[in-house]
Amino acid sequence: MKIVFMGTPDIAKGCLQKLIDEKLNVVGVVTQADKPIGRGKKMGMPPVKELAIEHDIPVYQPIKARDEEFINTLKEINPDLIIVVAYGQILPKALLDIPKLGCVNVHVSLLPKYRGAAPINWVIINGEEKTGVTTMYMDEGLDTGDIILQSEFDLSNEITAGELHDIMMEQGGNLLIETIDQIEKGCAPRIPQNDEESSYAPMMNKSLGNIDFTKTAKEIHNLVRGVNPWPSAYTTYEGKTMKIWKTKVLNETSNKECGTILKVDKDGIRVATKDNVLLIEEIQMPNKKRVAVCEYIKGNKIEENTILG
Repeated sequence: MKIVFMGTPDIAKGCLQKLIDEKLNVVGVVTQADKPIGRGKKMGMPPVKELAIEHDIPVYQPIKARDEEFINTLKEINPDLIIVVAYGQILPKALLDIPKLGCVNVHVSLLPKYRGAAPINWVIINGEEKTGVTTMYMDEGLDTGDIILQSEFDLSNEITAGELHDIMMEQGGNLLIETIDQIEKGCAPRIPQNDEESSYAPMMNKSLGNIDFTKTAKEIHNLVRGVNPWPSAYTTYEGKTMKIWKTKVLNETSNKECGTILKVDKDGIRVATKDNVLLIEEIQMPNKKRVAVCEYIKGNKIEENTILG
């Protein structure tokens, strides 16, 4: 079976690594263009490209996947199956129609829930108790194709988006191998999605991390986890941005204004919210490292009764 793999970030790299480990016939890798990274703006390769080069797999980087020249190149390669993992572009019908066994996508949610760009973040922000990985046959819609297989698992109340990303990378790769095996054997199921049960996980942006202390402590705690490591949660303290990396919901309440710093000690910063008190355990001030509050207050003062935000 000739496979073309389309993907860009680390989570896609993990799936490509699984295909390589299983010695499947990956005849080409398609990924996004190199981009400037870091303060020096040096050109950096997508993680998937780095891995493909390491294993001598031909790499293609069309500006747009719908470019006629690229479509013709794919037709010449004539893959039996195209695998898509976080590629970053909507694929046209002309491309989807090329492989005789179809185009298969690995999506990191339990479809039809959390279609879209950022399911890993939004399942945590929304306080979901479980999530999973889905493989599906692609169509022209956004994550609307027929489901092949799903892998489901529970979420802890402390897991961050970064930690869930790493779990998804492993789970996604395993489910992909199982899916390819069933497709090869001709026994892969096709389960239409119920659009009435669908929800959407839009792209993340920096403003999403701005904490609103008039929300419940649990909602804030979920936000802090869901935007960790990017774009990260933040508030302002005395006019300076304070990033907040770790929190805990306490079994305490306060009648003070939301956002009020109630107490600062070795355990952290207690803050009033809509209901319970929120304990902030790790922070990062401008041009400083991320540290536990107990370490920060050894050389810095955080005033009680100050209102955050």
